[in-house]
Amino acid sequence: MAGAHGLPYLWRMNRLLIGAGLLLLLIGLAWPWLDKLGLGRLPGDIVIRREGFSLYFPIVTCLVLSAVASLIFWIMRR
Repeated sequence: MAGAHGLPYLWRMNRLLIGAGLLLLLIGLAWPWLDKLGLGRLPGDIVIRREGFSLYFPIVTCLVLSAVASLIFWIMRR
């Protein structure tokens, strides 16, 4: 059982999980429009297709999304 000191931590964790879930829901709903931006098919994304096997590693897409997220968080902190 959580004591009185654990309760604020649980509230923060609940808010974090609810926020993450809502963010994933919004991304899922916006996916048809996000797909038109070309994310996931950028030059530098690695795609290997063989018979019975395929590997997809969107390294450049991850770098672009990381840079955009970092910029957003930097702006929010100011």
